[in-house]
Amino acid sequence: MLWVALLACAWPEPAEPAAASAHALAVWGLQFTPRVVLLEHAVLLELERSLRLFGGLEALRRRIDAESAELGAAGRAWAATALGALALARAAAEPTPPRDLERALDALPLHSLEAAAAQAALLQRLGCRCLGDLRRLPREGLARRCGPQLLQQLDQAYGLRAEQHAWFALPQAFRARLELPARVEDAQALLFGARRLLLQLEGWLGARQAGATALLLRWRFDTPRLGDGRGELAVRTALPLRGTEQLARLLAEHLGHVSLAAPVIELELELQDMQPLAGVTASLLPAASAQDAGTARELVLALQRVAARLGPRKVLQGSVVADHRPEWQQAWHAFGEAPRAAAAVPAGAAGPRPSFLLPRPLPLRSRGGQPLWQGELRLLLGPQRIEGGWWQRDGAGGTHHVARDYWVAANERSGLLWVFRSRERETRARWFLHGVF
Repeated sequence: MLWVALLACAWPEPAEPAAASAHALAVWGLQFTPRVVLLEHAVLLELERSLRLFGGLEALRRRIDAESAELGAAGRAWAATALGALALARAAAEPTPPRDLERALDALPLHSLEAAAAQAALLQRLGCRCLGDLRRLPREGLARRCGPQLLQQLDQAYGLRAEQHAWFALPQAFRARLELPARVEDAQALLFGARRLLLQLEGWLGARQAGATALLLRWRFDTPRLGDGRGELAVRTALPLRGTEQLARLLAEHLGHVSLAAPVIELELELQDMQPLAGVTASLLPAASAQDAGTARELVLALQRVAARLGPRKVLQGSVVADHRPEWQQAWHAFGEAPRAAAAVPAGAAGPRPSFLLPRPLPLRSRGGQPLWQGELRLLLGPQRIEGGWWQRDGAGGTHHVARDYWVAANERSGLLWVFRSRERETRARWFLHGVF
């Protein structure tokens, strides 16, 4: 087995927010392994089965060292046992896994092991200064004087007895708070503290195999005079995102439009919506499809940052709407917003549709009941009746109701056209041109 111990605070004086810091490290660590333990203001991760998934020991160690330091870990160490790694971390030993765990532990001071630290005064009177001295004492007499817990922890740290742990459970929802070390007066400077919250979110999403699509960043002002003394920023993503760097870049664009009314002393990040992330499937075929998918994803992320920088409604995205009326089958909304859900059009309801629609139906003259457009049009296919929209109100107090019979029409000069005859009583022109095939 391979364990890494992360200290949530300096040892041996645990600070008041040590429990919150340990909880943040535990949530973050769930992206690497489900075997996470909270123990004595420290977080322990068992990573033996995660090495191959994260590129080997060195790659995983570099990432854990860098990100745990950003989350405020006061120390870290690796070992083959959980208590051994915890003892090495408390003694500020070399953070790399020791080649000889027994020799490395023998040199540690007594306070590096919790049970030995509790009996430090007695053990020092017996001549013990390190764990190696403690191991050389007679076990029977040591058990009578100090109790069985000391021998149990000692054996577990050296790998002579099996360890039993209560695994950390993943919270059902994500909401994390961070008290800032100093007052922040610039909105862009909030990103420094928000990154620590985003690192926790990445761990939570990694354990859920999901990506964030909607976040809410709240902050608390240093003065109670401004209403409830709080502010917030909602962020939506066009694609489900998990990576801290991607979310931080998007959040930075949105914070560029925020002006703080007072200095901020506390941040809170809440995940409001997420979507499952599909796994990557290996293929024996050339990776053109994967490359195209990656290019499309980068384009979406770039457009998302542009939309955040220019503001809402400056970058629009079209979506298909389930509607029988041709001019209402496409809607435009702000890039990244979820399109409005609609009921599906019944199968077989749509007849031939042209590739080009006019912005507005063009009234046509008629002669003898036949429409005219660069000559008399011959009705080839139809009618296809489309009616609806009585439920949709316009700004003038009316509705967008339509009642039409569509035809495919043609003549030698105009080609194939899509025309309709209005069945509404208040419409004077009976025939309209609506599309070109």
